[in-house]
Amino acid sequence: QVQLVESGGGLVQAGESLRLSCAASRRISSINVMGWYRQAPGKQLQLVATISSSPGSTNYADSVKGRFTLSRDNAKNTVYLQMDSLKPEDTAVYYCYVREMVTSLWNAYWGQGTQVTVSS
Repeated sequence: QVQLVESGGGLVQAGESLRLSCAASRRISSINVMGWYRQAPGKQLQLVATISSSPGSTNYADSVKGRFTLSRDNAKNTVYLQMDSLKPEDTAVYYCYVREMVTSLWNAYWGQGTQVTVSS
């Protein structure tokens, strides 16, 4: 099992920045995907950004490209989401996501969610 602890959400004005962090309770398997999803009120869960261990590629939703940056610190078992130029439509609960392969099986874990609110 992996517990994911998120931090960094809050209330900001449009144009400002926030940095979300997600720390895993243990070292993640070397074959993995880490990232963030979000869910706005009344809307479906949406992929924000993910980064895979191999080949180390990063994937962003079109709506956040150029504004959000995903990074990871493997030594700290932590993934970060730097969110710049925030817009009101970025308001949502953001969930950390980790998927790892262990003995040829994929296991997926979710954080508890952190609220991001962007006022206009």
